[in-house]
Amino acid sequence: MQNGLMRIAFVASAVPRRCGIATFTADLLAAVKAADPAVRCVAAAIDEPNAARAYGPDVRWRIRQGDVESYRGAARAINESSVDAVNLQHEFGLYGVWRDGIYEDHCVPFLEALNKPVITTLHTVLPQPEPQIRETVRRIAEHSTRVVVMAETAARLLADVYGISQRPVVIQHGMPAIVPRGRHRLKRQLGVEGRTIVSTFGLVDPRKGLEYMIGAMPEILGRHPNTLYLIVGQTHPELLKKAGEQYRNELVGKIESSGMSDHVRFVNQYLTQREIVDYLLATDVYVTPYLDLNQITSGTLAYALGAGKAIVSTRYLHAAEALADGRGLLVDVRDPAGLARAVLAILDDSSLKAELERRAYEYGKEMAWPNVGRRVLALTRDVLEKPVSAPEEPVETESPVHST
Repeated sequence: MQNGLMRIAFVASAVPRRCGIATFTADLLAAVKAADPAVRCVAAAIDEPNAARAYGPDVRWRIRQGDVESYRGAARAINESSVDAVNLQHEFGLYGVWRDGIYEDHCVPFLEALNKPVITTLHTVLPQPEPQIRETVRRIAEHSTRVVVMAETAARLLADVYGISQRPVVIQHGMPAIVPRGRHRLKRQLGVEGRTIVSTFGLVDPRKGLEYMIGAMPEILGRHPNTLYLIVGQTHPELLKKAGEQYRNELVGKIESSGMSDHVRFVNQYLTQREIVDYLLATDVYVTPYLDLNQITSGTLAYALGAGKAIVSTRYLHAAEALADGRGLLVDVRDPAGLARAVLAILDDSSLKAELERRAYEYGKEMAWPNVGRRVLALTRDVLEKPVSAPEEPVETESPVHST
């Protein structure tokens, strides 16, 4: 550090790319800056092949996704810069490609070329990885000064399944600091006054299991006929490229054929953070009917917890941990009847609803971005104060949320 000023390079996708990691990284960068306005933050943005995109002033370097030499070149450019530490956000799709069923990793070549301290956040930790994925994660951890995960479950998997001895730091997925008020006002503002709102938000694709929640609606409407299910978000851009709006059109067909056009609506747009929060605050029950039980991180679930929502979810890894201890209701995948029973249990019992909301908010408020920004900044300072050549000591988890 020069004159005591810290310089951090963030390596990930970057807004305006419509990608969950890009949004997360923009929020994290802003939170770190807010925690210490003297910190200098720059970024290396990962671009899709053939993309042309105008970035903000933080983006100093561009990486061509799928081109291993571009990753190495970015590492060398960061080496030659005044950056003190690197914060890398890892998702397999951003740092490698599948060729004939074999995963070709580009993150390890980047890390091997980098000679700066690096904190790597693993957004996906598979509980039953193929050998090549397991080895890739092991090598990423080996070449990282510190590893961060967002759940205790992920930390256990790295030790038990991947055989990684370095204890990762658990820092929960960040979300805006939300005051859980204004439900009736926001319903009026959104044009859904007088309706009971069930919602799911995020990029739309078949892994979300939305058809099963749509399938649950007739039973819910039998007891609560004013219920409206809002599916909030655009179709995933990668799905759009491959299949267009086929999945959304299938959902529309299911809605129309079952006579539920007045009870299921799409908000087919890419929302700002403020708009997301407004829809959440207007919501009575938030649902994640996701199909991938291996999902270790869900930003949408983090937002719903932070907004103090009564939540119903399938038992994917993040939900099983975050909704434990009475913070939400868990159901099986592909089970419309189970989803209906859980939603009705909440709508039929105002005291249960209030208790779920209270517990969700108490858990979620610790994940607000100001807290996350301070923790990431403290971790970065810790990394810089210890010589890179010093033996690694296990890092004790300092998660502010006790979920196990």
